[in-house]
Amino acid sequence: MPLPTWLVTGGAGFIGANFVLRQIARGKTRVVNLDALTYAGNLATLAQVLDHPNHLFVHGSITDRALVRRLLREHRPIAVIHFAAESHVDRSIDSPGQFIQTNVIGTFELLEAVRHYLTELSESERRTFRFLHVSTDEVYGSLGPTGKFNEESPYRPNSPYSASKAASDHLVRAYHHTYGLPTLTTNCSNNYGPYQFPEKLIPLMILNALEGKPLPIYGQGQNVRDWLYVEDHCRAIERVLEAGRIGEVYNIGGHSEKTNLEVVTTLCHILDKLLPDSPYRPHEQLLTFVADRPGHDLRYAMDTSKIQSELGWSPQENFDTGLSKTVRWYLNNRDWCRQVSAKYNRERLGTLA
Repeated sequence: MPLPTWLVTGGAGFIGANFVLRQIARGKTRVVNLDALTYAGNLATLAQVLDHPNHLFVHGSITDRALVRRLLREHRPIAVIHFAAESHVDRSIDSPGQFIQTNVIGTFELLEAVRHYLTELSESERRTFRFLHVSTDEVYGSLGPTGKFNEESPYRPNSPYSASKAASDHLVRAYHHTYGLPTLTTNCSNNYGPYQFPEKLIPLMILNALEGKPLPIYGQGQNVRDWLYVEDHCRAIERVLEAGRIGEVYNIGGHSEKTNLEVVTTLCHILDKLLPDSPYRPHEQLLTFVADRPGHDLRYAMDTSKIQSELGWSPQENFDTGLSKTVRWYLNNRDWCRQVSAKYNRERLGTLA
């Protein structure tokens, strides 16, 4: 009996690729992987599955409705898992238009293609089909020193990135309530782990530290994020697909609130231990405080009681174990790091200068 097919968008990016690799390893689904291969998409991440019979990579954009409709008709997936997005706040400050095009227009085009696809399915096929939209905690805005975001928190996005994701969330909700699309939405906290593009905090600091370059910390480094290991995020998405209630939102977090300064100093201590001969030890001496990001949200934290109580999910990694795994992965995969670094010089973005 043939395996069921999932259409994954953005499956050459950080979270999407980790999800695709995990699904192929599990062997329970066939994956059609649609990715535009922008700067953050990398086929090297997918090298181990590019020739796998259960994985088909398609180079293309979610804004191409005709392409998406053709893939849906040809491969008849039972689920669409939508990771594709522009995702870096600093880049959204410099170039907000691309974020609107991909995150808002792209999600609209994808929803339209799926809406027409559902009319071609039998009643039983429509009952089992799911559209899972992967979003972010940043749509909720900024918290003070206490409290957590839950699924009923009001939307208060503060950057072009978070505003574009908020718009896409609202589109997904509207297509469920207006057209009856069987949608699910997940809002996750800050992900980290293998294959993350080095514009993001943790891989940027690792690669800079290996070369003895400054480790730039915005402001005083007191902004707080909840850190979620990417493998835990992938498990959560699987559970939402398996048992999530149609039309619902599920918050996913790592239960690991840390200031940016805590993240980087912990990372430096791990590098000191793993690289005793490094000429840059102690790596903490590379810390450099720089002007803060415009509109920098103070704190994010996620209430994950809904996904825990309804679906039985909780993170398996704590921050110390997850960060140690992540640092070791980057140390053991220097060729991948060199290849992706060719697309990005690790310069600062989003300064309004």
